[in-house]
Amino acid sequence: MDIRDCPGPDPHPRKPAMAMPAGACDTHFHVFDAARYPYQATRGYTPPDNGIDVALALHDTLGLSRGVAIQASVHGTDNRAVLDAAAAHPDRLRAIVAVSEGVTEAEIAAMHAQGARGIRVNLVDRGGMPFRSLDALADVAEVLRPFGWHVELLVHVEEMAAELRKIAETMRLPLSVGHIGYTKVAKGGLAHPGYREFLAMLRDGLLWVKLTGLYRISAEPAFPYADTAAMARAVIEAAPDRILWGSDWPHVSHFHGLMPNDGDVLGLLAQWVPEEAARTMILRDNPAKLYGF
Repeated sequence: MDIRDCPGPDPHPRKPAMAMPAGACDTHFHVFDAARYPYQATRGYTPPDNGIDVALALHDTLGLSRGVAIQASVHGTDNRAVLDAAAAHPDRLRAIVAVSEGVTEAEIAAMHAQGARGIRVNLVDRGGMPFRSLDALADVAEVLRPFGWHVELLVHVEEMAAELRKIAETMRLPLSVGHIGYTKVAKGGLAHPGYREFLAMLRDGLLWVKLTGLYRISAEPAFPYADTAAMARAVIEAAPDRILWGSDWPHVSHFHGLMPNDGDVLGLLAQWVPEEAARTMILRDNPAKLYGF
């Protein structure tokens, strides 16, 4: 297996060109500290160390007082990195973990006490992630439901729109989708029939969506990834009360193009959402509801 070393993030984040509301949240960042939290042999990349102290310093610079540490595929189902971070900062952080299909209620209860509020199912960049398909979520949903958890999906929505609608309508758990649906502009973006069905699911109240990873879907090599703006505005219009913003820091597996500055990326939200009240909903109110701040 070819395991590539990732470049690091821009070490000099700028303050965004807008004021942040109190309680603003980064709903998607990762924690890497190889000495404390070793990586899976089956991983797809090797990140440089960027531990929780570095992440919190970034948030301080950006004016963010809350965050959600997302389990990275390199850790498989060893959730110590995100759970330790959330447990150490209970007023500031929550965690999204990865579990096996046989996870028990006792295991979920223990992680809930440490600040976890959902599971991540990665069907794209699997690394050590164990889920076989969306259908495998049905039994796990029964274990998660009593705790008020949700499921975060990393999928290309245009490739499985029908399957996604089926699981969203039957699982009776909130579902969030990363990277604005993870449909690349080069594959059609807004024009793709599967993406149009994804927007319909948002309008039907079936999904939450994260404004993350613009460089992962853009055909442009550098900020501001202008070809993604129409997709961002489309999901915001479709479901303003279920939109979340996340940095995707420290931008692992970003091998093509320039590394973005996190403050500049956050500043794009002011262009997409000029109204301060609507931005406050995205940055504070929506994540507070989904993650239980």
